Amino acid sequence: MRTRGRPLPLLAATLLLTACSVVSDPDPPDRATPEKETVRLGVGNVIETAPVRIAVQNGVFRRAGLDVELVEQPSGKATVESLANGELDLAFARNVPLFRAAARGVPLRVQGEAYVAGADSMALVTLPDSGPTEPTDLAWPSIAVDGPESLGTLTTRSVLDTAGLAPETITFVPTPAPQRVEALRRREVDVAWMVEPYITLAQKDHGARLLADSARGATEAFPMSSYATTREFADEHPRTVAAFRRALAEAQRLATDETRVREALPDLTDVDEVTAALVSLGNYPQVANAVRLQRVADLMQGAGLLQERLDVRALVAEPELSGREHV
Repeated sequence: MRTRGRPLPLLAATLLLTACSVVSDPDPPDRATPEKETVRLGVGNVIETAPVRIAVQNGVFRRAGLDVELVEQPSGKATVESLANGELDLAFARNVPLFRAAARGVPLRVQGEAYVAGADSMALVTLPDSGPTEPTDLAWPSIAVDGPESLGTLTTRSVLDTAGLAPETITFVPTPAPQRVEALRRREVDVAWMVEPYITLAQKDHGARLLADSARGATEAFPMSSYATTREFADEHPRTVAAFRRALAEAQRLATDETRVREALPDLTDVDEVTAALVSLGNYPQVANAVRLQRVADLMQGAGLLQERLDVRALVAEPELSGREHV
């Protein structure tokens, strides 16, 4: 018995040394110090970027070795331009302007998805005294959207095509999001395409009603936005973008708790607690899914926003997460 027992202390010491060598590895290749520790990240819609904003406040990116400076952007087009000319290191943008830019030859790299639409998180909205109550009631409608070739026009065309409206009967009126309710009140447009929190604000403050959910049919669970870099930045700063992706995945994971997002909204924007409790939230993917994003590019091609098919897989950075992906 004593003879068999003698190797145990040696075995325990060996295991302890092995464990220490694994734990104490100070600089594994994928967790090395980022080449650029301070990065400028362009951001937009507060609902879609809420996880990143919360994560910056709570030190999630700092723990990954990054000091993230958030830079508010006025539009997707401006964001892509700022990214391409080096004013931003990384940027949030809607997938439609991102993919249009990529098709024009702008060398972009998608580092992660930002937001996937949920029920009523984007919608066609009217006021109570407007005539139409169903999409089929529309005849030669004028519709306020975010831009002439944008997520709003793309999803509106899809929804109204399903309702039987020919594209040539629709007039799109580019209107800043905060001004769309006023455009409805002045009868400058018949309908407004909106996202949260503007939908809930219009309902709460003006009695607005939803003419149609824009996340239905071909646009159900539609990928709305992503985070991207230029390929040049990604190639020159591989450890920086790897650290960003890890922190982004953690931020998105934490946002699966809707309560966390709703409680943070009043501090992130000017919505009150009641509005924050009522907004319809979509989903925050933890990794970029090229198959899901391809839906956007294919719908864009079908709508004439892209002349040729765009292979989204060529734009998407390889995910570093293992195991089951959460969407």
